[in-house]
Amino acid sequence: MSLNYKLLTPGPLTTTSTVKEAMLVDHCTWDEDYKIITQHIRKHLLQLAKVPEEDYTTVLMQGSGSFCVESVLSSVIGDQDKVLICANGAYGSRMVQMAKRYNIPHVVYQLAENEVPQASRIRELLSEDPTINALAMVHSETTSGILNPLEEISEVVKENKLLFILDAMSSFGGISIPVAEYQIDFLVSSANKCIQGVPGFGFIICNRKALEASKGKARTVSLDLYEQFEAMDVDGKWRFTSPTHTVLAFEQALNELDEEGGINARYQRYKENNDTLREKMAEIGFQSFIGEEQGPFITSFYYPNHPKFEFTHFYEFLKANGYAIYPGKISDIDCFRIGNIGEIYVEDMIQVVELIKTYMEDL
Repeated sequence: MSLNYKLLTPGPLTTTSTVKEAMLVDHCTWDEDYKIITQHIRKHLLQLAKVPEEDYTTVLMQGSGSFCVESVLSSVIGDQDKVLICANGAYGSRMVQMAKRYNIPHVVYQLAENEVPQASRIRELLSEDPTINALAMVHSETTSGILNPLEEISEVVKENKLLFILDAMSSFGGISIPVAEYQIDFLVSSANKCIQGVPGFGFIICNRKALEASKGKARTVSLDLYEQFEAMDVDGKWRFTSPTHTVLAFEQALNELDEEGGINARYQRYKENNDTLREKMAEIGFQSFIGEEQGPFITSFYYPNHPKFEFTHFYEFLKANGYAIYPGKISDIDCFRIGNIGEIYVEDMIQVVELIKTYMEDL
């Protein structure tokens, strides 16, 4: 079995050799050079978001992306607030789970996993409950691969002056998101997604006024978003031990994103990957779960109608031949997922489909 297989997943993902090599240096968290790197990263992320430093700031947070989402929800929604959570997949549902765990006042806009939130329905829910003053949603829901509409929903946010929390975990860095124009107050993403770093921390791009208003609302110590910001903003020192090697890898990954041509160039590569994948899979008889709302990052495919198809065996075959895919996450439909982000190109999409074709012919 190959030990150098590529990851066709939504993150962790396949990284460049130079990103991996950046982790070969050991840093002390108190080291001035390391703190400068942290500050550079924070500013670089604001540049990618195209937001001014006087209006926005970046907070880095140890842990996976879900740690960062939990940090935001538990830190910025006070006991007198109420958040409307759009849920059309596992990650929207995870927000609901977090809200329940912390007794955060919330309303759930529940949808099927192949449906996108509708601005008209959000308006109805706001009319039914005028105490709602915040909206939380996932942008790219990797449960299915669906891409939820931001522009229409941002209009509702503006009309109703809502606090806007966006889980852009698997989309930021891979598609343009007009953060300021859409009045996003807290955008959450992770080091190991479209920026193509490695796991270990996430980041939150925060509207400064909204962040200041959250002071004292946090329900945890280590996930207190405002206190993390307050400490980090002094000189780049993280409050608690940071994943130093991951931070170095992320700095390199940010530089490589710039070298590729920025977010628009990366989006074009990802989109070409995804278009090629879905086209080639359709040619050999595989149907994708999502239609026109399909995002450019990961695709869910129905299991083939073949009595001998068994996912674990299928997965091991692909892995032995150089590619690891993801099992399905749709609630009641048998499917699997193929991601196309990371250091992945059209040739990889063609190769994996050829492997799948061979596998099916040999069943």
